[in-house]
Amino acid sequence: MRICFAGAGALGSTIGGTLARGGAEVWLIDPFQAHVDAINASGLRMLEGGAETVVTVSACTSAGQVGNVADLVIILVKSYHTRDAIRAVAPIIGPQTVVMSLQNGLGHEDILSEEVGRDRVMAGKTYVGGVLLGPGHVRAGVVGKETIIGELDGRLTERAQRISETFNRAGVLTLLSDNILGTMWDKLFINVAGGGITAITGLTYGGLYSLPVLEECALAAISEGIAVAQAAGVKISIVDPRLAWTMASAGLPPEFKTSMLQSLQSGNLTEVDYIHGSVVRWGAKVNVPTPVNATLVALVKGLEYARSDYPGKA
Repeated sequence: MRICFAGAGALGSTIGGTLARGGAEVWLIDPFQAHVDAINASGLRMLEGGAETVVTVSACTSAGQVGNVADLVIILVKSYHTRDAIRAVAPIIGPQTVVMSLQNGLGHEDILSEEVGRDRVMAGKTYVGGVLLGPGHVRAGVVGKETIIGELDGRLTERAQRISETFNRAGVLTLLSDNILGTMWDKLFINVAGGGITAITGLTYGGLYSLPVLEECALAAISEGIAVAQAAGVKISIVDPRLAWTMASAGLPPEFKTSMLQSLQSGNLTEVDYIHGSVVRWGAKVNVPTPVNATLVALVKGLEYARSDYPGKA
């Protein structure tokens, strides 16, 4: 199976490297030239549990360099780059190519469906972790971390089974779901728990979980999400907001920073539109008020806009 990652940052490199080490043909596609050059020159260095391995895997900066169509294209770019990313990999998408998002939040599957057709799109969520330590070098958190994938319509298809088996053989613990939309919402609640609040306050998890008023705000945001999902008829497993609040910090150190906070601190746009913004959009569709999430969206966007380099700002 030829697997191509559109986006090979920390997470794409971690999952792609693990699959390559397990025998899959993997291509990491990323515009970070130094990262690509380091991988091609010396392999991908993967630090796991204090031990480092070097994985031979192909890397390039454009899909045209792959040479053949892919069996599976995994989208792992920042959410706001999704449409550009799928268009950029058009040269390697053939009639049988499956396109799958492993991104945080909701809405990517709709963008991908608009570009390549809904019948080619699968969705997934992963709890695998990764940190980019430098070009060609990642800290990987794979062992015991689930990845859940499935067809958008809930069917248990042969192609989904084949992808799941390929991942599991390589050591990426993967479950096949007949309710991937519900799984995506469950993961969304965990992102909602701390994403916007930490981005606005600048707090790591140590601070977030020390102040009761922030917990109250987080539980209110999660409760809105649960109410929206239930009104939309989505089968979710997290129906107690406190469970999502607890799960969000499980196994993470006090100094942990959410990706939304990291994005702001590094001068990048956040994925707030695909996290809190998803709750707001779906809420509008099913007539469920979402004032807490709407406020978090507005405040995060205000912080983005305050930067002098905000896109389109005069």
